[in-house]
Amino acid sequence: MDKQHIDALLDPAAISKAEALGLNARSIVEGYMAGEHKSPYRGFAIEFAQHREYSHGDDTRHLDWKVLGRTDRYYIKQYEQETNYVAHVLLDGSESMQYGSGKLTKLQYGKMMAACLSYLILNQRDAVSLALFDNAVRDYTPRSDSKATIHKLMGKLAAFEGKEQTNIAAVLHEMALQIRRKGIVIVISDFFDDEAKVLEGLQHLRFGGNEVIVFHIMDPYELEFPFTGLVEFEGLENMDKIQTRPSEIRKSYLREVEAFRTRIRNGCERNHCHYLLINTAQPLHEMLSGYLAFRLRTTSK
Repeated sequence: MDKQHIDALLDPAAISKAEALGLNARSIVEGYMAGEHKSPYRGFAIEFAQHREYSHGDDTRHLDWKVLGRTDRYYIKQYEQETNYVAHVLLDGSESMQYGSGKLTKLQYGKMMAACLSYLILNQRDAVSLALFDNAVRDYTPRSDSKATIHKLMGKLAAFEGKEQTNIAAVLHEMALQIRRKGIVIVISDFFDDEAKVLEGLQHLRFGGNEVIVFHIMDPYELEFPFTGLVEFEGLENMDKIQTRPSEIRKSYLREVEAFRTRIRNGCERNHCHYLLINTAQPLHEMLSGYLAFRLRTTSK
């Protein structure tokens, strides 16, 4: 993937501010490398944990030559403290995420968020995995702590165009079962789905001991409903077209949107998940640096 495509996803201002703040684990997670984050398994610091496939940029000193001799494939030995923590980034690309009233759709903004967070995590020597989904996981990149992985992630993000209805709950439950080590799970979505089932999925992730961050991404037109005149609204995710005068429904629409956001936020708070509403009209660097600064102030010592 060429530099132009990478630059399109990696906002320089967001990266600059994010690097100065960092993304630290707020609670004890199961790390597998000596570093900044607290690990509950210090006594197992040098014990072998597992193998993973070699990625370009990995330290060849950790290659398992016996496995290479038997299988003719390159595998890296991983130890309990080979990296600090794993962050799992989950990006919703369902049809409703294609909406955008300005230069960026919700999906494009979400891609830039996922790209900048992934870059930040890898740059501070932590590990990241990436799941792209609509009604199922469409593309999954296993965890890696290699900085070279960023090129693969950028390519996956740039190419992803989900077209189906969403099924957030099913994806959250699948990831909860797949994640073997406690870490950070970052969910980027507009959450236009069955709210009760979504919250059950978040609860499942928390039950596994993961820290969960919810980025609730919405377009300013969805939040403000500034339409005038007679407008035909085209439904997304199998919803019918509706022709109406926005002035007649604005109050009830805004009331419903606020209630929707409140239910998601309150559900996250009950499950001890971080919730942040993302307005795509806000520059990415302002949103990301504001959140990371908040985390830095409140991170448990």
